[in-house]
Amino acid sequence: MPLSPDKPDDPPAQTQLHWAFKGFLVAARLPIFVMAFTFLGVGSLAREAGVPLGAALLSTVTIWAGPAQVIYFGALINGVALPAIALSISLSSVRLMPMCVSLLPLLRQPTTSRLATIYIVHNVAVTAWAESVRAIRDIPPNRRIAWFIGLTHTLVAAACIATYAGYVLAAALPHALAAGLLFITPIYFIAALARNAREPIDWIAMSSGLVLAPLLKGVVGAGLDLLVIGVIGGTLAWACQKHLRSRSTKGTGPS
Repeated sequence: MPLSPDKPDDPPAQTQLHWAFKGFLVAARLPIFVMAFTFLGVGSLAREAGVPLGAALLSTVTIWAGPAQVIYFGALINGVALPAIALSISLSSVRLMPMCVSLLPLLRQPTTSRLATIYIVHNVAVTAWAESVRAIRDIPPNRRIAWFIGLTHTLVAAACIATYAGYVLAAALPHALAAGLLFITPIYFIAALARNAREPIDWIAMSSGLVLAPLLKGVVGAGLDLLVIGVIGGTLAWACQKHLRSRSTKGTGPS
């Protein structure tokens, strides 16, 4: 998708805190409820795994990815060795790399330090990316990081509160409900992608993923199915987009 021209810097009266609050307002709509319901399930699973409450909350802040936490706690329940758990979580987090690559150039400024860049990348997650990629180009470049931090910190706070609540309520929360809550984020992510889709490549990529997921589930081992689906579906979408643009160019050429 071609980038639209950046908006000029905003008036000095609109401070970084002002834009952080705008990020908070975006998070306080639907995204905060997505986080809350998802991490209720994560907190419940953490208690079932026998993890202390403090460690469960720390995992939400440091791992900051519901699917990776499900892998973590599920592996602990099954007695998997720690090196294998670390490798599984790392592989599951590879899916976030394209999100970081697409979003970071829009957030980072020439004056952004390396430490700040690392912190920004850590905060990139599915819900935060879905909201940011839609709104970030309408925000003045020198206020984007403040807006993003306001958005993500609100989501992290909601996730921590929900992890705590899920942990405390685990005894009363039915297992089927706790498991079902974990599907809220993927459903929201698909809906956000459909909302943000503008070009054929977006729709082709989504359709490819939805078709390939049930076909390759269980065929590709070691938890690499999402990575393989992404590579195949993304390559197919890119090839189709290139073919469509080539036909469009030929059609507009001299007769």
